[in-house]
Amino acid sequence: MASFFSAMLRLTRFGNLLIIGFAQTATAFFLVGSHTWQTFSLWLLSSSTIIIAAAGYIINDYYDIKIDYINKPERVVIGKIIPRRFAILFHTLFSVSGIAIGFYLSWQIGVIHFFSAFMLWLYSNSLKRLPLIGNVVIAFLTSLSVFIIAVYYKTNFNLILIYALFAFFISLVREVVKDMEDLKGDITFGCKTLPILWGIRKTKFFLYTVLVVFVLIVLVLDSYFTILPSVYFMSFLFLPLAWFALRLHRADTVKDFRWLSNLSKIIMLLGIISMLFLPAQV
Repeated sequence: MASFFSAMLRLTRFGNLLIIGFAQTATAFFLVGSHTWQTFSLWLLSSSTIIIAAAGYIINDYYDIKIDYINKPERVVIGKIIPRRFAILFHTLFSVSGIAIGFYLSWQIGVIHFFSAFMLWLYSNSLKRLPLIGNVVIAFLTSLSVFIIAVYYKTNFNLILIYALFAFFISLVREVVKDMEDLKGDITFGCKTLPILWGIRKTKFFLYTVLVVFVLIVLVLDSYFTILPSVYFMSFLFLPLAWFALRLHRADTVKDFRWLSNLSKIIMLLGIISMLFLPAQV
């Protein structure tokens, strides 16, 4: 039983789910108001989003068993600890439960959850094997998990949209880095990801371009809205991004790309923490 529970935590990427929950509750608390923590609806919203994400991780691993045996054999749990039919059962239960909770909260949240669950299935089934499309889909769904706070509470759309854009760009970078990490298995099973079509060098240049565009957007938005102090950007965003770009330039092994993937998670967390620096009147 303990090994089954541990396998479920690995299968559903429990650490990533915690980041999603942290991002949503922090967005609600700092960008909507501290009163949101006193309402059960926030916890339902966050829980339903996490359940949908967990279902997405399950179906992704279900379709990727053969690829994962090449890229990450030590992480494979479906077919080893969790039977394939159980994986499908859990995916279905999680998806239906998350969507149902969403419709309980509001029809808008229900529609977003249904869309997210469907796109996660479509991504796992086919989109992830296509160049860039799958990366953009996951990045968009990540940003949507932040923007859904504005949809539900119907307030502070512009500010929450800025953080959703931040989540989109960092997630896009991470997804492409993961494709470089998984290059060997993806080639074996005929995937058409950017690193396969363009090669590692051109894919790195693509990531440099994404990072530059991201930094420019951050600077423009901050100059327009005057949201965060410049010391924050230099210490908690630009320096980590510069370190990321330097390590990306030197990266050429699976271990290097895995390290960059983890660094992108840290940058994502730093973005969430930046909410602490927002002026009190926001």
